[in-house]
Amino acid sequence: MVKNLRLKLKKLEEQENHQPAERREAVKSEPVVETKAAVAPAPVEAAPAATTTGGTTITSPMPGTILDVKVNVGDKVKFGQTLAILEAMKMENDIPATGDGEVAEIRVKKGDAVETDAVLIVLK
Repeated sequence: MVKNLRLKLKKLEEQENHQPAERREAVKSEPVVETKAAVAPAPVEAAPAATTTGGTTITSPMPGTILDVKVNVGDKVKFGQTLAILEAMKMENDIPATGDGEVAEIRVKKGDAVETDAVLIVLK
């Protein structure tokens, strides 16, 4: 009777697993391969708000990447004019002039990574 029970148990196991009980094999896992992330450019450090020229500083409102600088040193700008375009969180953000003036200094270039409050442009 014990032999019959063992045979029935073996048949049930084969039906549940869809393979004979003697042929079960351990599942082998694939090796984990590490990939190196692309190296991002070093972010431009936030500079102190005071400048040697004593002008108005235009700072980055958030961390991101400079897509374009729309002005050159010596250009006259008006309040609200777009000075640069900053990409942050897959969105393009215009960086406007905070007042009328002349571009005295440009501290970033296209492709630079910047942090929050980094000085981008100085107006005089």
